[in-house]
Amino acid sequence: MHDGTPHFDALLPPAMAQRAEEVGVRKAAMPAITLFVLAVLAGAFIALGGVFSTTVLADAEQMLSYGVARLLAGVVFSLGLILVIVGGAELFTGNNLIVMAWASRRVSTLSIVRNWTIVYVGNFVGAFSTAVLVFASGQYAFGGGAVGASALAIAEAKVSLAPLQALALGILCNGLVCLAVWLAFSARSAIDRVAVIVAPIAAFVAAGFEHSVANMYFIPIGILIKLYAPESFWTASGLDPAAYGDLTIEAFIANLVPVTIGNVIGGTLLVGAVYWFVYLRPAVTSGRG
Repeated sequence: MHDGTPHFDALLPPAMAQRAEEVGVRKAAMPAITLFVLAVLAGAFIALGGVFSTTVLADAEQMLSYGVARLLAGVVFSLGLILVIVGGAELFTGNNLIVMAWASRRVSTLSIVRNWTIVYVGNFVGAFSTAVLVFASGQYAFGGGAVGASALAIAEAKVSLAPLQALALGILCNGLVCLAVWLAFSARSAIDRVAVIVAPIAAFVAAGFEHSVANMYFIPIGILIKLYAPESFWTASGLDPAAYGDLTIEAFIANLVPVTIGNVIGGTLLVGAVYWFVYLRPAVTSGRG
C-alpha cells in the first residue's frame, strides 16, 4: 500500500520493462508532425555531441594514448543522448525499443514502421543541417585546422569500413545505446538519467562502434570540408584534400545502409526482444497475475 511517502529508489527491471512498453505505445501514437520535429531535434542533439567529440579529439592522440583519447571523446559525446533523453526528442536508434510494445501486440507493425521512418528522416535532417551550419561557422578551422583534421580523419575511417564490418559495429553500437535508454527507464530524476547514460555511450564511442545518426553528422561534415574548405584551411592544417578521395556521397550511403541495419538488429533483438522475453511475455505476466 502506498503510504504517501515519496520514493526515490530506482525502478527495478520488471517495472522498467512496463515503462518501456508504455513509452513505446505513446511514441507509436504520436502525431506525425510532432514526431518529425522531435526527430529533427534528436538529429541535431546527436550532431552536437559529435561536434563536442570532434573538437576534444583534435590533436588529443598526439598527447594521450589511443584508449584514453577515445574514452575522453566518448564521455563528451554522451551529451547527445543526454539532450535526447532529458530534453525530450525522438531518436531512431533508441526508438528501436518500441519493439517491446509491438511484441506485446499493443503496437501494430504499420505503426512501428511509420515511427521509424519518420524519425529516421527527421534525424537525418537534424544531423545534416547541423553539419551544414557547423561548416558555415568555420569551426572546423579552429586550432590551426586541428578540429577539421579530426573531422576528416573520423569521416575517412568510417567510409573505409567493409560492409560486414560496418554491420557488426552497428549491432554492437545500438546494443549499448539501447542499454543506455533501457537504464534511463529506471530513473526517478534528471540526474539519474544523466548518470546511467554516460558509461554505455562512452563505451560505444571508445570502442569504435558505429551509430547511424551520428554518422549522419560525422561523414557529411568531412565531405563538406573536403569539397568546400578554403585553401587557407589546407595550408594551416598541412593536409591535402586529395588524400580524402574516399569521402564521397556514394561512400556515405554505403556506410549508412549496413550501419542502420546493424543498429536495428542490435536494438531490437539484443536488447528489446531479450527484455520483453524475460519480463513481458504472456507466460511471465500471467504468472504475476
